[in-house]
Amino acid sequence: MSDPKIIVALDYSDAQLALELVARLEPTLCRLKVGIELFTTAKSRLIEQLMQRGFEVFLDLKFHDIPNTTAQACKAAAELGVWMVNVHALGGRKMMEAAREAMSLYTQSPKLIAVTLLTSMAQEDLTDLGIEATPADMVLRLARLARDSGLDGVVCSAREAALLRQHCGRKFCLVTPGIRSADAVADDQSRIMTPRAALNQGADYLVIGRPITRAVDPLQALQSFVKQIAEVE
Repeated sequence: MSDPKIIVALDYSDAQLALELVARLEPTLCRLKVGIELFTTAKSRLIEQLMQRGFEVFLDLKFHDIPNTTAQACKAAAELGVWMVNVHALGGRKMMEAAREAMSLYTQSPKLIAVTLLTSMAQEDLTDLGIEATPADMVLRLARLARDSGLDGVVCSAREAALLRQHCGRKFCLVTPGIRSADAVADDQSRIMTPRAALNQGADYLVIGRPITRAVDPLQALQSFVKQIAEVE
């Protein structure tokens, strides 16, 4: 069974626009990420439509609540048949363990990963929260907590991948956004990395949005990224 390394981010507010883009992609080459905005407007019906077209789905809703509520939300995601779902590591050990236990009830449970710190958070944001650690220290601490709570991996910056790979082991799944081709415009992300560099740093899966979704030929753009990945492997 193939294991596509690219996760295309469907950053749309309208299900029809998302489906029009998806119709131009190939499920053997990528998976799809559905986030809060799109899921809120399109609901679970969109997930069903994407899977009917042969795509595996990363449901990126970042659950963060009391343990029981988070566990029930994860069960609902598992019932949808998604490939991956995430929670906020800042919800703590009990919450993540409850989510992991909920997933264990399913023979084919989704991969369960955690968000450590949002990429928008800087040192001053942590200070506002009364956290004295640096962002890098917090990311590592939360990633270890996620691992020790039984989760499969974390979302992280490609620039943090090598550090987390060193401390969390080879089997710990690292999902990295902010991926661009070497000659691409950075858009609004200042900390970007090429597929080759991200994989060499230890990333397992690469989340790519606009370089594919806004391309004149999305399939050709996807195929170009797949080729860059093949050169690493």
